Amino acid sequence: MSGEPVWIVLAAGASLRLGQPKAIVDLGGGLCPLDSLLAAGAASLKERAVVFGAHTHALPAGVRTIDHPDWASGRTGSVQAAVRGYPGRDLLLAPVDVPLIPSSVVRALLETWQAALRPERGWLAPRHRASARYGHPVLLGRALASEILSSPPDRALSEHRAWAEPLLTCLTDSCSVLEDLDTPEDLERLRLRRGFAARQSL
Repeated sequence: MSGEPVWIVLAAGASLRLGQPKAIVDLGGGLCPLDSLLAAGAASLKERAVVFGAHTHALPAGVRTIDHPDWASGRTGSVQAAVRGYPGRDLLLAPVDVPLIPSSVVRALLETWQAALRPERGWLAPRHRASARYGHPVLLGRALASEILSSPPDRALSEHRAWAEPLLTCLTDSCSVLEDLDTPEDLERLRLRRGFAARQSL
């Protein structure tokens, strides 16, 4: 069994506030959140998967799809689908809502995880240095991930931090770990940050 975490893109939601499928929306220059996150994970990890639910989309070769028909139950339900798909594995969870994670953050998280000896019940999240806020992606140890199967699917994922041992963090200067994509306004802000002019309509 591989000791390397699996890169999981969580993309099961309906994107109701955005008004269009979040995974394939244009972030500018033809880049979509799904492609952005898969590329960030591929730079460091061999195994990648996408949890889908409300919308399904074509994926590049070598990327596994995990179907989550009960997607409306909450994000923990999506994590549980990933755990069932990869039992006994450490999972590095990348919500499609945070689409511009650079590969350097993924590498730093993996280096921190390995230095901590891959704790079975560990929880590792990036922390933005300037704001001291925690962001995404989050790395769950294999035993902690298995324990989450016992939770209600609508429980907030962040509430499971209390179960972790140890809680780990990795400092980063990248504000991308904090940048959510939920609304049309968020989308235009992300496009502008990438150097693309705001559109008049979505």
